[in-house]
Amino acid sequence: MPENTTPETLEAPDTVGAPQNVEAPEADDIKFTDFGLDGRVLAALSDVGYEKPSPIQSATIPVLLEGRDVVGLAQTGTGKTAAFAIPALSRMAELADLNGPSKFTQILVLAPTRELALQVAEAFASYAKHIDNFTVLPVYGGAPYGPQLAGLRRGAQVVVGTPGRVIDHISKGSLDLSNLQYLVLDEADEMLRMGFADDVEQILSGTPDDKQVALFSATMPSAIRRIASKYLNNPAEITVKGKTSTGTNTRQRFLQVMGPHKLDALTRILEVEDFDGIIAFVRTKMATEDLADKLRSRGFQAAAINGDIPQQQRERTIEGLRDGKFDILVATDVAARGLDVERISLVVNYDIPHDTESYVHRIGRTGRAGRSGDAILFITPREKYLLRSIEKATRQPVEQMHLPSSDAVNALRMNKFAERITETLATEDVSIFRDLITSYETEHNVPANEIAAALAVMAQGGNPILVKDIPVAPAGQKERAAGRKDGFGSRGPTRSLTEGNATYRIAVGRRQRVMPGSIVGAIANEGGLSSAQIGGIDIRADHTLVELPADLSKDQWRALSKTRIGGELIHLELDKGRKPSGDRDGFKKPFKKREGEGGGFNKDRGHDGGFRSSGHSAGGGGGDRKERHGKGAGAGTTQRRDKW
Repeated sequence: MPENTTPETLEAPDTVGAPQNVEAPEADDIKFTDFGLDGRVLAALSDVGYEKPSPIQSATIPVLLEGRDVVGLAQTGTGKTAAFAIPALSRMAELADLNGPSKFTQILVLAPTRELALQVAEAFASYAKHIDNFTVLPVYGGAPYGPQLAGLRRGAQVVVGTPGRVIDHISKGSLDLSNLQYLVLDEADEMLRMGFADDVEQILSGTPDDKQVALFSATMPSAIRRIASKYLNNPAEITVKGKTSTGTNTRQRFLQVMGPHKLDALTRILEVEDFDGIIAFVRTKMATEDLADKLRSRGFQAAAINGDIPQQQRERTIEGLRDGKFDILVATDVAARGLDVERISLVVNYDIPHDTESYVHRIGRTGRAGRSGDAILFITPREKYLLRSIEKATRQPVEQMHLPSSDAVNALRMNKFAERITETLATEDVSIFRDLITSYETEHNVPANEIAAALAVMAQGGNPILVKDIPVAPAGQKERAAGRKDGFGSRGPTRSLTEGNATYRIAVGRRQRVMPGSIVGAIANEGGLSSAQIGGIDIRADHTLVELPADLSKDQWRALSKTRIGGELIHLELDKGRKPSGDRDGFKKPFKKREGEGGGFNKDRGHDGGFRSSGHSAGGGGGDRKERHGKGAGAGTTQRRDKW
């Protein structure tokens, strides 16, 4: 283990004392070809359209290629994923040429969230596409162990994971880090904020002393300084200040909505608000086709572009958007690179980017040349920290919006249907159908209005003309979530309530030493919910507030009535601003629900859930268990209110 050292700046400080933060230079005259990277990595960069590095990349890549440890101070969105992935892959490719392909894990990246782990793994896979016999495997909580264990047995040179699941695999003996060459801590401050400090140190202490380490963080609290001093060897400290900004003529809004309700939310927004051309951004190639198909089934003219679509087809698709042949383009970031269509008036971040730079590039597709534009961002409670990063980096607030009501949507649908009738009567010859209806009315003794109603149902093609309500929280919950106290002098969660969710109380809190991970695990396993259905968690002294779907079924209520955490019954009940009835057995009778409106990434995913440069593809595993967040309940959990 390296002795305690202080990070060394890129340039010598002018004064004696703490090291200076040196801002990375602009990279206007630097190209990736200037770094001496392996040709296979350069070919992959060319494939994704990268030519010039960002400031963090131009400063970091040469230092990492020299073999030095690095502490990178950079906001989300400065291009740091490529900054650490490109030199690591270049080095691994050269080692493979010297020593032959290796099945051992040589690169480990720790990320705070499942979503970021997937995004980093996808980036590694794209940069390694021309390296033979090379596998990238994401491992994270919320997914079954089977595919991950299979992937590790087969051999994964790059493992990208959340700390809790990485610890689990190390404990099981399925992840061997004895041959590790390169370790990255991505968004280190966020990992510590989420309670991963002990896990991170445990992982670091069990890795070879001669590995190369890159630590990236938006801030540098004392805990990060201590880790850098203890585990990094004479690191270079590189600082990049975010300079991203967005056009002031683009209105930015966000909608807090859980994944299962995203499609319904988008449908309502597109029906009620007046837009011209639209781009909806998603994270994965498969998601582009899936969302475009679902939008077309709901009557919208939509098309998809992603990295697998040939260039000629991509150009035809963009031309179709430009000419008004369809209105909605569903795209990934890479596929939309360089896209400029004047009629785009709305950008929808259907999946929030984990990269502020990507967010700025996305919404820059609208509001061009002095025109006004709109940008809407969908987020879940656990993605709220990314919203804060976006607002900080762009120096502009993103206002919250709420879903259009079902009454407003239905009124518009009925008006549009009536307009179609008027237009058809004015422009089409309906005499044949008039005679048919008259004949049917006489033969079957059925009133003409009933026949017309049947024809209207037929015209809908099985699609309901009216939308149903997305499940709503009981009266008073949104007010408490907005900060207003109720009659008991109690407030709800210190966050806005997510569309489709309600707030529930459980009778365990800090006094019972519970942590968010144990709450998620218990509710997901016993209630049959996926981790994606569990929203914000607010741990208080003697109880906890949890966001769950507002329309829990009777079976879910029944199962959760028997759920225990740390041996204590949770006594799940709807939050009414008062203490849970923890002294009684059984469970709270479920409130009358309203009917809801139903609504890994997939780049070369192998059957083990990994990503191979050879291009094998098969189904990857999902899951319904959640990554644990933190270990134990020390002083840190008693000093503050835990939010997750």
